[in-house]
Amino acid sequence: MAPIPKIVVCPRFSQGNPISPLGREELCLWRMDRNGPVMTYPLSIILPAKNEAANLPPVLAQLTSLFPAAEILVVDDGSTDATARIAREQGARVISHPYSMGNGAAIKTGARHATGEVLVFMDADGQHDPADIARLLAKLDEGYEMVVGARQADTHASPGRRLANDLYNRLASWMTGYRIEDLTSGFRAVRARHFRKFLYLLPNGFSYPTTSTMAFFRAGFPVAYIPIRAGQRGGKSHIRLLRDGSRLVLIILKIGALFSPMRFFLPLSLVFLLTGVCYYGYTYTTMGRFTNMSAVLLIYSLSLFLIGLVSEQISALHYKGVEEDQRRTRRDEPHG
Repeated sequence: MAPIPKIVVCPRFSQGNPISPLGREELCLWRMDRNGPVMTYPLSIILPAKNEAANLPPVLAQLTSLFPAAEILVVDDGSTDATARIAREQGARVISHPYSMGNGAAIKTGARHATGEVLVFMDADGQHDPADIARLLAKLDEGYEMVVGARQADTHASPGRRLANDLYNRLASWMTGYRIEDLTSGFRAVRARHFRKFLYLLPNGFSYPTTSTMAFFRAGFPVAYIPIRAGQRGGKSHIRLLRDGSRLVLIILKIGALFSPMRFFLPLSLVFLLTGVCYYGYTYTTMGRFTNMSAVLLIYSLSLFLIGLVSEQISALHYKGVEEDQRRTRRDEPHG
């Protein structure tokens, strides 16, 4: 028979402003693994970091001051400076990649190793204000499964990036059927049990916010946004607008096709259908016959529609585990 975990009450998340992301008393659970007892936390704060030695000290100092009971996890993505050492000196738990694997890979590593029931992701370069975490958690406690810090328009790095993000938001909103305010913001709080379901979808590059946001929307998990002001990052950005922007568009289309196939295939099918009908009308009027090209266009339209129909059935498999998890959550909720 497995031993019953020892339960102890943790300190509040922030002194003077106790906010619980779980809607109940914060508890720490002692569980056993192969290395001995390990304490799990109600909250884990994950910071992917690459060559952020100069920016980490003030960020970590503020985090430990505001959230003394939280697990602070820094994922060192193959840094060539003292990022890992400084993070350890500041009291953070550090996991290091042997080489740079990408921001998304660091996020996945952090999510796999974090012990918290709620995960907060934020940048290590000083752009995100640790004080805003309390607002994310307060919104999460209203019944949401993901809360994203939406950057105000005037806090984007450049007009070009502002315009690009607006286009991405509009495209993703159309693909998901929900209004997305900030598709690429990496500052967010999520329920760990749900976020880990989509780790296999996350790319290793800089598009993890895009994938996770669209996956949550299409899986039927409630997502909320709170307005934030992003500060000026310290050091040089690792994101390249053209290279990563083109990848982002492909990821939006891929995730949209994965979770809402008919929104992707039906418009394409209609385009080929209308083209085939119009071309048939033209050839019938001018030549009095039905051409092979008209047949090809109409058959291709039908093929796309059938592919979308089959894809819809396949995509339903993604919701199976989600629905079972939601049923378990409802059973575990206290009834009063």
